[in-house]
Amino acid sequence: MTTASLTIQGQHLNYLRKLLLTADGKERAAYILCGRAVIDADPWDGQPHHKFISCEVISVPEDEIISSSAEHITWKTDSFVWALQAAQAKNLTAALVHSHPEGNDEFSTQDDTNEPDLIQLAQNRNGSDTQLLSVILTPDGNLVGRLWVSPQEVIPLRMIRVVGDSIRLHYPNRGLGVSPPAFQRQALAFGEALNQDLSMLRVGVIGCGGTGSAIAMLLPKMGIRNIALFDRDIVEDTNLNRLHGARQPDADAMTPKIEAVARSLVELGLGVRVKTYQAWIGEAECRDALKSCDVVFCCTDDHAGRLMLNRFAYYYATPVFDMGLAIEVSQGETPNFQALDGRVTVLAPAPGHACLLCREVINPVIARDEALKRTNPAEYERRKAEAYVIGEGNPSPAVVLFTTEVAIMAMQEFVHRLQGFRGEDGSTAHRVRKFHLMSDRKPAATPNPNCPVCGSVGVQWWGRGDVVPFLNQVE
Repeated sequence: MTTASLTIQGQHLNYLRKLLLTADGKERAAYILCGRAVIDADPWDGQPHHKFISCEVISVPEDEIISSSAEHITWKTDSFVWALQAAQAKNLTAALVHSHPEGNDEFSTQDDTNEPDLIQLAQNRNGSDTQLLSVILTPDGNLVGRLWVSPQEVIPLRMIRVVGDSIRLHYPNRGLGVSPPAFQRQALAFGEALNQDLSMLRVGVIGCGGTGSAIAMLLPKMGIRNIALFDRDIVEDTNLNRLHGARQPDADAMTPKIEAVARSLVELGLGVRVKTYQAWIGEAECRDALKSCDVVFCCTDDHAGRLMLNRFAYYYATPVFDMGLAIEVSQGETPNFQALDGRVTVLAPAPGHACLLCREVINPVIARDEALKRTNPAEYERRKAEAYVIGEGNPSPAVVLFTTEVAIMAMQEFVHRLQGFRGEDGSTAHRVRKFHLMSDRKPAATPNPNCPVCGSVGVQWWGRGDVVPFLNQVE
């Protein structure tokens, strides 16, 4: 059976609240044009899944409203037909959103009567495979939705996510769950709702080295049950000092990192379901699992992988917590730290937030060279010999104390965005911790207007989901 969910960009929800929750207490309506991620098989339940993502909000003009009260709204279909036309032209899916000012978070009998006619109209105009989303917004901020596949078939939305400076989840029976014994003391600090939210999420970890393995070990201890691990490397002697979950026999047997980490997660006995992918994150075999994730932690040290995830966060409105650790020491018998910087950057479609390219975290030239090495090793070596590509050089310093603390920084930002324990303005899109100076900094950055990801040029792609080629990148 196909399941469905919806992600709404935070800026879009703010606009919807202004349009629909009016002072007169009457119902109002609007449309959302949505991109879509088609997942052939969800890694954790095996079912096909359609994830819709908000791209654009369209208001219903006041002069089209025929009548409205606290319990109903009736309007002309002219704007609906226009929304269908726009959706078809942009290869998007239309969603109808209306308010229930009295707080009822269930579809009314009138909704059940009217919406089959609307999906029939949509299919008559745009084709028999056209789908229609319907969403209710209540004054307390609750969201409930369903997907009309035909006038006779409707699918309740499994989840509605709101993604921006915070992450808010809406799903059936939220807040009614009871924490397992292992997480009851966490509930005393954060409340039962956070534990339930964490248990519902699908989380991806890209890179299972020092930082990624630390993230992976923290996830089930926080209550995350559905985890996907992506890494193509094996355990070696040189990373045993910081790769959580790995043992000497793993290095001797050249065990894939994902297997060593997954084994440790399962052995915790906390009911975690781990899926593993021994491949570079940009490979086609990783896409269904990646698109299935509600949140992604990027712990890879390659620029090409970051370049892809940088776009992914905006196209799929999926929060990506990107991490890095820079250690620079002076030469000499006793090295001195010149830099000992841990970084956490949160990527999500939000106005004014700069992406990794605009923050100069990614070097496109190095990303190009990494892609060449991966796809054509012989040509890479030839160009390297002729100094056309950047060589590997000496290995960078790495210390488990700091890789693990960067992971904790990212987890704290993640939990705050779900629960808000730092207060209303506590979210930080870019934090740098200078361990040797005992200080945190929040370097500002302005999106380049011509940036194809976060600038005004790239905004048209926020929430577009599946496009060909994938993420508009040359394959």
